[in-house]
Amino acid sequence: MFSGIVETTGRIVAIREERGNRHFTLECPFTGELKIDQSVAHNGVCLTVVELDGSRYTVTAIRETLLKSNLGGLTEGDLVNLERSMRPDALLDGHIVQGHVDQTARCTAIREADGSWYYTFEYDPSAGNITVEKGSVAVNGVSLTVVNSAEGSFQVAIIPYTHEHTNFHTFRVGTVVNLEFDIVGKYITKLVKQYIKA
Repeated sequence: MFSGIVETTGRIVAIREERGNRHFTLECPFTGELKIDQSVAHNGVCLTVVELDGSRYTVTAIRETLLKSNLGGLTEGDLVNLERSMRPDALLDGHIVQGHVDQTARCTAIREADGSWYYTFEYDPSAGNITVEKGSVAVNGVSLTVVNSAEGSFQVAIIPYTHEHTNFHTFRVGTVVNLEFDIVGKYITKLVKQYIKA
């Protein structure tokens, strides 16, 4: 389980294909604290550390993950948002994030607003996912508050710290991001749909 509070960014230094899987090797400040089998969120996707080599570590993404997230489009040199699993005694500063990406979205607008930034994202609403005004959503693993929620789109406001310390500063119009919708909202949506069918 994660909180959506990104610890740092890591840079992809190597990508290796193995049948349907893809191995990503990254460098990041906390590599020396990692252990084999540890879970780390990469742009919001929970992946397991499989190799450690000095300042570098490697994780593996299966074909399903590559198809359902933006990891399949990553290349060497890309920055990735990283967060280690929450400790049971840690404060939940963000919101409950499972590390299971629901779908991707595309950035359609970026607007600077006197030191902060508004990012607009559009996604396919046919999957049944929704946002609500002032609700939570994880974008590339970053816990954010929804503004201007509409069917298939929403905005988030980014403060300077988040802009600088995550990969948000690399986004352009057209950038594909990972979305994990609020877990409570997903359960309620499913229950309401089942009730309506009944």
